[in-house]
Amino acid sequence: MHLSKAIVAASFFVVLLGGTLAYGQLTPTFYDQTCPNVSSIIRDVITETLVSDPRIGASLIRLHFHDCFVNGCDGSLLLDNTDTIVSEKQANGNNESARGFEVVDRMKALLESACPATVSCADILTIAAEESVVLAGGPNWTVPLGRRDSTTASRDAANAFLPAPFFTLDQLRESFTNVSLNNNTDLVALSGAHTFGRAKCSTFDFRLFDFNGTGAPDPSLDTTLLAALQELCPQGGNGSVITDLDLTTPDAFDSNYYSNLQGNRGLLQTDQELFSTPGADDVIALVNAFSANQTAFFESFVESMIRMGNLSPLTGSEGEIRLNCRVVNANLAGPDSMLVSSI
Repeated sequence: MHLSKAIVAASFFVVLLGGTLAYGQLTPTFYDQTCPNVSSIIRDVITETLVSDPRIGASLIRLHFHDCFVNGCDGSLLLDNTDTIVSEKQANGNNESARGFEVVDRMKALLESACPATVSCADILTIAAEESVVLAGGPNWTVPLGRRDSTTASRDAANAFLPAPFFTLDQLRESFTNVSLNNNTDLVALSGAHTFGRAKCSTFDFRLFDFNGTGAPDPSLDTTLLAALQELCPQGGNGSVITDLDLTTPDAFDSNYYSNLQGNRGLLQTDQELFSTPGADDVIALVNAFSANQTAFFESFVESMIRMGNLSPLTGSEGEIRLNCRVVNANLAGPDSMLVSSI
């Protein structure tokens, strides 16, 4: 373990133990004896997938985010519909937008082969988020591990707790406060994950022509970018067309996201709200600080990712270690139910 990573991890354990997010059973050494290659197995799958899918890193970190915001980091997002499970995959914030599930399946199949019934799906998402950031040129950190998987999912909770792309800053603040994250530093730092990845026209086209019923575009959108987006996403056009969240370095994890906001080039309303909301001095100051100092962004991002990853994990004898991330163990048909042939 790198000394700097060990210091970061240790310092955050101390901080978190003093607050409401203390879960002492999570430890970066959790799999050292039982599955020492867990991170390299996950990293190899991401590296292989990036060759044909440069979006996958951003997609995987989004899965972790959307998992943790709904009843904690417990892998509930990965469960498919059954007679007893109402999947979160069809919640408003996930339906036809959350992606990367097949990649998680590949990770799980390889881990079941190497370390049967050992690594939870919740931990797979957590490790995959960190590896995705590193592979895109971002910071690395020591990931606390030992989460277990839920046996339930809640589409209603997903609809209630996941932020929507049309949220105002006040609504974003409330979303973060509702899950015990702070509504300034955590909000601004974690939003920086939009420094890579793509978004569909349907997540921002309401800004382009008739913003909030004004009959005019969103005034906080740079006019040159506006013209390009209006051409890409015409009224009545295909809402599934995608474009880069970060126009400057679309596949790199860096601080250009914040520089884009300073130039009114945030793609999503929820992005630009961080810089263009009148009176929001605390978050505007953070945008300016992170734009000017990438190291400061990276340090805050790591702190907030660890804090988010510690939201209400199942540990000890709680939950289970799913053998197939899509299905609770009680519903497995038999030992061949990992569906290896399809992944």
